[in-house]
Formats: sequence, structure tokens, C-alpha cells
Amino acid sequence: MHAILNIAVKAARDAANIINRYAPDVDRIEIKDKSPTQRVSEVDLLANEAIISEISRNFPNHNIISEEGSPKKIDPDAEYTWIIDPLDGTNNFLHGNPYYCVSIAIQREGETQYAVVVDPSRQDVFTATRGGGAQLNDSRIRVSNTKRLNDALLSTGMPFRDPAEIKPWLRSYASLLPRANSIVRGGSSALDLAYVAAGRYDGLWQFGLKSWDISAGALLIQEAGGLISDVDGKQGFIESGEVICGNPSIHPKIQQLVSAHVK
Repeated sequence: MHAILNIAVKAARDAANIINRYAPDVDRIEIKDKSPTQRVSEVDLLANEAIISEISRNFPNHNIISEEGSPKKIDPDAEYTWIIDPLDGTNNFLHGNPYYCVSIAIQREGETQYAVVVDPSRQDVFTATRGGGAQLNDSRIRVSNTKRLNDALLSTGMPFRDPAEIKPWLRSYASLLPRANSIVRGGSSALDLAYVAAGRYDGLWQFGLKSWDISAGALLIQEAGGLISDVDGKQGFIESGEVICGNPSIHPKIQQLVSAHVK
């Protein structure tokens, strides 16, 4: 395993240990509102500090972009940038619902090279290296081989950051609901993407995501043999926040339906 990926795994596990330490007493955790629909807890911030500390100690010249704040300004000349979400699925965590994760992606000159997603509750560690495949707990993973949409288990997430995205998403949901076998809403976008990579979901579509929601999971899916795009079938999903992914049979079916009902 590459040295950078080793540090990323250690940082994610450190954050996961903090999350697990607080999980039994969620009713005692300090919470603040970031917006009317988003909350941040002291656990998010502690996990964030643990990850940033590990990165800064080993790679002081690397950039860091985090949902919960970064320690310094972005250096445009830095070769590497870490994109982190210390606790994706905060609302689940605060309700005792064990579906959340730590997500870390490492970019080199703008292209994601390494990805780590750790599920604290199940102790699952998803990793990927560009050109080196994707793993779950050190075993190779592949996307599912489901061929038909009516056999597919899909995942989605309700857009909550931008009210303008609600109606397009509802139209897309109404289009896919009678055609898929089942659709679930997990509440952690990064973990949802990792589940697509591992074949636990056949496909996914979500709107209104940020780079820390997408970056690690996107590499996992690509290295597991899956496809990921924006609504138009192009590679602008980080910029747009619109994500469609799945195995090579399911992805184009979702993309065709969603694009027809969103645009």
C-alpha cells in the first residue's frame, strides 16, 4: 500500500475511533446549526481535527479541503490536495442510526489518486488507488452484475441544500420508482457511493452534493469497474454536484431516465 494511502487509512481510522467513542451517548453531544437543514456536532469537529493532525504531521505541504474547515489557505502550487468529510451522515449519527462514514480523497494535480471510506459501525474500510483497483477490508471489490433495471436496488438522497433542486429530483424519483426493484435513501452519500462500488447497490443518483461527498466514492466506483457521471453523462459531477453511477448496465439506464425528467 502506498505511503499516502497508509496515512489516509490511519487518519480515517483515528476519526472512526472518535466517532465510536461518542456513539453510545449521542444525547449528550453538543450540536450547532450550520443552516436550517444542516447540523454540525462536536464529534464532527473532533474527527476533523484528528484527520488534519495526521495529514499535517506527515505532509505539511499538502492542501486540505474539509467540510468542517481547513487549517490554512489553499496553496495553488501544492502537488497534493486532501478532500475530507470527517463524518458524512451526521444526522444519522445523532439519531443513533449506524449509517455514516469517514471519507478521504487525495488528489494529485487535480486528479483523485487515492480514496478511503471507513464505516465506523461495521469497521469496513474501503480503499482505492487509481489504476490499482478497489478493496473492502483488503479484498478486491467489483460493482454488481445486475443487468435489468427492474432487478436493481438503487440508492438516492433528497436534495436539501438548494430548494430549486427538489422538483427536478421528485420528477426523477417518480420516473425511477416504478422501474427499479427498490430505491433506498441511506443518508450518507459517501457511504452510498462505496456501496455501489462493492455491489451492495446497483446504482445511484443524487443532486446537490459537494466535493467531499463525491471524490472518494467516485474513485472507488471507477476502480471497481463502475461508471459515474453527471446528469448529462459527462464527467462534470464534482463541479455540478449531480451524480449518477452504477454498474455498466445500470448506469446508462438511470442516466437516460434522469436526464429526460430533470432538464
